[in-house]
Amino acid sequence: MTQQERRIYLIGELLKEQPKYREIEIPQNEQDQKQLLRSLMNVRPPYPIGKDFLRVQDTYLQEETARKGITDLSDLQPVQDGIYLWKGDITTLRCDAIVNAANSQMLGCFCPCHGCIDNAIHTYAGVQLRLACAEMMKKQGHEEATGQAKFTPAYNLPCDYILHTVGPIVSGSVTQNDKKLLASCYRSCLELAEQNGIGSVAFCCISTGEFHFPNEKAAEIAVQTVKEYRRWTNSKIEVIFNVFKQMDYEIYRGLFERASYIG
Repeated sequence: MTQQERRIYLIGELLKEQPKYREIEIPQNEQDQKQLLRSLMNVRPPYPIGKDFLRVQDTYLQEETARKGITDLSDLQPVQDGIYLWKGDITTLRCDAIVNAANSQMLGCFCPCHGCIDNAIHTYAGVQLRLACAEMMKKQGHEEATGQAKFTPAYNLPCDYILHTVGPIVSGSVTQNDKKLLASCYRSCLELAEQNGIGSVAFCCISTGEFHFPNEKAAEIAVQTVKEYRRWTNSKIEVIFNVFKQMDYEIYRGLFERASYIG
């Protein structure tokens, strides 16, 4: 099957699952098809699906990611010993684990084609991820606490695992508790990674954007927490600070250039 044939097959199967969507016509335009497929995946509840669908989906998603271009950790240059700064699409990064900025339900973003990282990660990992998260949360029996972390396989992403953490939502001025909870997100991910033999972790900009944590303060907490964790525990875990916006890249670059953040 070609990518177009796979895409049309996947759309058709997802439309058949939901009676209210069965009258939707599959568009002719490639970009419109991609948007419809992503939308259907985003709104799909976490329940099982057939092996044939998963086989086609997995091939399709892996090819889409390959076409975007995969960046390997080994190709990056550290800004400090064991610490990297990389601007790019985290769903195309090959390392041991990437961090997802999740919500307390831990089921991914249900808003079609939303621009958040939670949506992107669940889209390109595949529908298996939402089901795995749902099973994990059912066993837990309650929503995920802010500042904690869970991990799952990464399915169709180039990395091996996804660390899911819920950052604080800022309303108005940043409080001391907001700062403590954000630092806890980074520590919890690092501790969970170490416990499971994960040697490299790529952090997104947790709690910025939709959760309204000021970008510069969030970056300061991120860098400080990671550096302290590595120093206090003598950890050799490699950490990639992943940014998508140029503004965040400049913030992180500035932090690493300051004497107080060196060494």
